[in-house]
Parts: sequence; C-alpha cells; structure tokens
Amino acid sequence: MPQTLRLVAANAVSLAAGDRLHLLASPAPELGPCLTAADGRLPRLTAGTRLTPVAGGPQLLAVGVFSRPGQADAPAGRVVVAKALADGKLAAGNCDCQVEKTGLALAWITLSDKGSQGLRLDAAGPAIAETCAAALPIALAQGHIIPDEPRELTALLVDLAITQGFDLVVTTGGTGLSPRDTTPEATLAAIEKRLPGFEAAMLAASLAKTRHAMLSRAVAGTLGQAIIVNVPGSPKAVRETLAAILPAIPHGLDKLRGDPADCAQA
Repeated sequence: MPQTLRLVAANAVSLAAGDRLHLLASPAPELGPCLTAADGRLPRLTAGTRLTPVAGGPQLLAVGVFSRPGQADAPAGRVVVAKALADGKLAAGNCDCQVEKTGLALAWITLSDKGSQGLRLDAAGPAIAETCAAALPIALAQGHIIPDEPRELTALLVDLAITQGFDLVVTTGGTGLSPRDTTPEATLAAIEKRLPGFEAAMLAASLAKTRHAMLSRAVAGTLGQAIIVNVPGSPKAVRETLAAILPAIPHGLDKLRGDPADCAQA
C-alpha cells in the first residue's frame, strides 16, 4: 500500500524528463521544494522510491539521498535527489504524492585506477547492471568508478547502504593478489554480517571455468538492510559469479528486513 506525503513548493517547477530536483525532507518550503507528512513523521525515503503526484504532474524517482549541513537560519537535514520520469510541471503550493518502492535499488562500484582517471573504458560495471536487470526487478541502477583506495571504497559502501538505502551493492575488481587489490579488506571493514554461502557459490561457479579462480578473495556480506557483494573485474566473470547468487538475493533481503516466514526448501 503506497504511503502519501505532501510535496510543498513555494513556486511552480517545470521539469523535463531526466531533470533532477532536490527535495528537502523537512517543512521548509522557503528553502526549496520539500516533503512533509500529515502526522509530522516523515518516512526515511531511500534510493529507488517513486513519488507520484495525485493531482497530476511528472512522476519522480529518488536517485540519491544526502545530508545537508545547517547554515544560519537553514536547519540541517536530509535531501532527496529525485529524477523526473516525464515532462511536466509541479504546481506551487501543496501537492499530495503517493510514495512507493516496487523494485530493488542497485549500485555498482568499479575499482580501477585507470578507469577512475578516464584512461580505461569500464565494461564490468555495466555488465553488473545488465546481469542484475535480467534476473531481478530493478527500480534503479546507479554506477560509480573509483580508484583502488580501500578507505574511499569503505566510505562509499557505508554511504550507499546506510545513508542512501540501496538494496544491493556490487563491486567489481580488486579481488586478487596484486598490491593494489584491496577490495576484500575494504569490504570487510564495512559489512556487519558475512555471507560465506554467497562466497562459496561464486567461487564454485568460477572454478568451473578456470582453476585460477582459487586466487580470488571476493567477500559478500550485509550492512544495514543492504547486501554487498564483490565480483571479479572482467565482464565474463561478473556474469558467471552473479548468476550463482542472484536467485537468492530477494529472499536474502526479505530475511535481512525481518521476514518471519520459514525458509522453504528449494
């Protein structure tokens, strides 16, 4: 059942499909368009949430969430970055919106020193998005390319899983034995529960293709209500390893979020 929130804008906003709008999660329309709740209890909106104006106007998709620092008379708070899914106009004043999340929010991270400098085309990240979209109901897929810096990766994992509320975060690259391969260590610094079954399934799938797979140190685990998975750096290996675990993702997320149902035997 969709929730209903109120979008308040001091001025009308015209949007083209793809335009992004910053929505303050606080009752302060003088600072820009904002979201409020009738009972004052604004739900924690996460990436992948859709906002549909009841009286008409473009549907919005939350593509990110960040904290806004306070300054002078402007209080600190959260900001939802929403993308318009069609051309349209948001009228000035109050507009009720139905809020609903009907699929999973996927974030992928490519670890590549050269890729982060624009010196190498990233094929593995898009392969993650393509493979996941073929097997899961993906509401939002968002990519990042960063250098092989473990602290930067740990910080990004925490931001995506905790602050922005992505459901599934998949990293590619940095799982081997090279001096700059530090993805597993950075992931272990972020996750709360490890998923050894996922790791075993991915390793078995890779070993069926090459014996060199035994050198992989890929990690999988959970952080908050998100599942985080490391996969190797080649598009082929991305598809092979993800195919081994994707069928278990929806049930894993349900259990992570407190589903009391017994696990059925497959």
